[in-house]
Amino acid sequence: MTRRVLIADDDGASRSGLAALLSGWGYAVDQAADGAEALDKARATHPAVVISDLVMPGMDGLELLRALTEEVPFAAVILLTGQGSIDTAVAAMKEGAYDFLTKPVEVSRIKLLIPKAAEKSEALREVALLRRRVKQLWGLGRLVGTSPAMQAVHRLIELAAPTPAAVLITGESGTGKELVARTLHELSPRGRGPFVAVNCAAIPETLLESEIFGHEKGSFTGALERRQGCFELAHEGTIFLDEIAEMSVALQAKFLRILEDSMVRRLGAKSEIKVDVRVLAATNKDPEQALKAGTLREDLFYRLNVMSLAMPPLRDRREDVPLLIQAFLEEFNAKYDKRITSVDEEALEILMAHPWPGNVRELRNCMERATIVCEGSLIGPAHLPSSPTTRPAPPPAAGGATVAFAVGTNLEEAERVLIVRTLAAAGNNKTQAAHTLGISLKTLHNKLRRYAGGADGKAAEDP
Repeated sequence: MTRRVLIADDDGASRSGLAALLSGWGYAVDQAADGAEALDKARATHPAVVISDLVMPGMDGLELLRALTEEVPFAAVILLTGQGSIDTAVAAMKEGAYDFLTKPVEVSRIKLLIPKAAEKSEALREVALLRRRVKQLWGLGRLVGTSPAMQAVHRLIELAAPTPAAVLITGESGTGKELVARTLHELSPRGRGPFVAVNCAAIPETLLESEIFGHEKGSFTGALERRQGCFELAHEGTIFLDEIAEMSVALQAKFLRILEDSMVRRLGAKSEIKVDVRVLAATNKDPEQALKAGTLREDLFYRLNVMSLAMPPLRDRREDVPLLIQAFLEEFNAKYDKRITSVDEEALEILMAHPWPGNVRELRNCMERATIVCEGSLIGPAHLPSSPTTRPAPPPAAGGATVAFAVGTNLEEAERVLIVRTLAAAGNNKTQAAHTLGISLKTLHNKLRRYAGGADGKAAEDP
């Protein structure tokens, strides 16, 4: 693609001479006699580089720079200045100018400078495009979340995606490690290439080496034909090795060699094959503990851990739960031809209070089940699976408070005392108290209203 350069200079001879020079180097060149004309042309043509004289009638180079920063932010601006205005040019660089050249312009200097300025412009465009694609990929059913923890993940993905660097993704099961790997691949220059995922924990040890490296016909019993390994299949794309710490230490050593020289030898083969693959890996184990336990080679860890990305558990980003719920409802409405709009307040309280040991995967399964059984437009507690409503009760209040009743206490009165004291022990958290008592939140509200004469339990006092 031909790079476009815009020259703004009120000196016609200087402007034309520079345009002829750049055209001879293969650039597409536009010219403007002043800042206002240059801004109009920049809006229309979106040049990679703008070369502007600092001193021009009307809109000068500094004003043009400021306007371009707002309206054509990808353009790299190079200012032309005389000896007397170098201080002004340096000040302009602090406002975003790429560089400045003194008149008369040195041909060798500008020949080196223009390509670098154009590359910066292209990089800015790529970052903007990447962020747009990231937002699309973080849409429904993808890496949903606006919590600080997820914003940090988003930022690391933005930084890592355009690079060929290996990335080690850590986090508990169900946090979305493979989804991160796919997003890194899709946002990378390899996005059109293959993405090959290998679950090192799911493949039997006897077959894992064959899966990764491939094999020749007859190389072992059952090898009835030649088979490409995962690295060959991922050529010019990305390979994702999930649960890397589950791979045997001996196989890790062979894998390390591939990372170092990009050469693969199929089982039973006499020659090696060159592969071009980006490697992403993940583990739900603490890498430091795996190193100490000897289940993860130290040299492999450091080779994979060029960049590390830790996925937060869902319990540490509860503010994302409503967004995830809505995302999953959109997904499952389409899948099951439903018209569910949301979850009701009581169901949401339950979902927000649940610890989600299975993380986002557990929430997704929960919402899929609720979508299937819900026959109306609103999901309630009755539509939720048993786990969010019957999770273990929280620890007793400080001191392990107990409730004792005298023999002959009226059953209704005993229930009232138990409910009121449990609510107090839960810090007036009705959702937690309901779960501790093994009743629904709605039932608790109804009982409290009855005890308080309709005041939602506020007048209820422990005798």
